[in-house]
Amino acid sequence: MLDIKNECVRFILLSVCIIFAPTKKSPMDILSKIKQPIEGELIRLNEVIVQILSSTSPLLSCIVDHYLSMKGKQIRPILVLLTARLVGDIKPETIYGAAAVELLHNATLIHDDVVDESKLRRGKTTINGIWDNRIAVLAGDYFVSSALQAALPTRSIRVMEVLGTLGRTLACGEMDQIEVSHGEIIDEKAYFNVIRQKTASLFIACMHIGALTSGMSPEQTSAVKGFGERLGLCFQIKDDIFDYFAAGEIGKPTRSDLSEGKVTLPLIYALTHTEGSRCAEMKSLVAKPELSEDEISRLVAFAVENGPHLHPPSRDLGQLSKERRQSESVLSPFFKNIANPLAKSNFSVTIQLVPNVPNI
Repeated sequence: MLDIKNECVRFILLSVCIIFAPTKKSPMDILSKIKQPIEGELIRLNEVIVQILSSTSPLLSCIVDHYLSMKGKQIRPILVLLTARLVGDIKPETIYGAAAVELLHNATLIHDDVVDESKLRRGKTTINGIWDNRIAVLAGDYFVSSALQAALPTRSIRVMEVLGTLGRTLACGEMDQIEVSHGEIIDEKAYFNVIRQKTASLFIACMHIGALTSGMSPEQTSAVKGFGERLGLCFQIKDDIFDYFAAGEIGKPTRSDLSEGKVTLPLIYALTHTEGSRCAEMKSLVAKPELSEDEISRLVAFAVENGPHLHPPSRDLGQLSKERRQSESVLSPFFKNIANPLAKSNFSVTIQLVPNVPNI
C-alpha cells in the first residue's frame, strides 16, 4: 500500500532533482516517478483541460489541437496535485484548480511568444509562427478565459483571488523585464524582482491552490508556499544559466535570452563585479537594440570568464544560500509521523539542492 503522505513529499522533492540534481537518469525518467501517486488524477486533469478548451470554432479547435500536441511536462499542475495529496485524497476541486493554473500559465506563454517574436517553443512552431500575432493574442485570451472557467468548480473565492493576483503579477513581471532589457538596468535586485514575479509567483500559486483545495492549515499553507517560492526562484536561475551553455551540452536551444535583449544573472554578475575597458565594452554591447551572433558569443564568454565562481557571492546569492539552509524546516512538519528511512534520506539529501545555484 502506497504511503501517500510519505511518497508525495518525496516526489515533490524529486521535482527539485529535475532542476538541480546531477543524475545519470533523464529528467523524463524522474518525472515518471514523480507522477506515480497522482497518475489517475493527471489523466482526469487532461480530460478537464480538453473539455474546457473545446470550441465550436474550427480555427480555435485547430489551435487547441496544436497546443495539446506540444504541452510540456506539466510540472505546475503536478505541484498542485502533489501538494494536495500531502494531506489526503485529491478532491475534484484540486483537479480543476490545477487545470486553471496550467491554462493561465499557457496563456502567458502564448502571449510571451508574441512579445518575444518567438517562432519555436519546445522544438515546435508556436501559434504565432503558424498563424500570426493577431490570432495568437486572441488564442491567449481564450486560454485566460478558459482558466477562469476551470476555476469555477473549485467554488472558492480564495482560489479565484490567487489566480487573479497571479495574472496581474505575471503581467507586471513581463513589463519589468522589458524595462530592464537591453542593459537599461543592470542590477541583481531588479533581476530577482523580475523572476519573483514571472516564475516564483507561479510556483507559489500552485502550492497555494493545492493547499486551499485540500484544507491545509494556515501553518501548512505558509510552509508549502515558502517552498514554492524557493523552487521557483531556483528553477528560473538554473534555466537562465543554461542559456550560457552550448546547445549540444543540454539538449535545448540556448543563447535566446541575449538575442531577445534579456540580461540575466550570470552576465549581470560579471558586469557588476568587474571593471576596466573590457567591462565597459560589454556594457555598451548589452545596450544595443540588436546583437549579432559574434557579439552574443563575446558576452557569453565574458560571463563565463567572470562568473560567480571567481568572486565572493553577492548579498542576493547569499540570501539564497540562507534559504537553502532553512528549506529543510519548510516541509519537515509533513515528516512527523513518517517512519520510512529511505524517504527521510531522500528528503534530507534533496532539500540541500533546493537553492544551490551552480557555477557556469
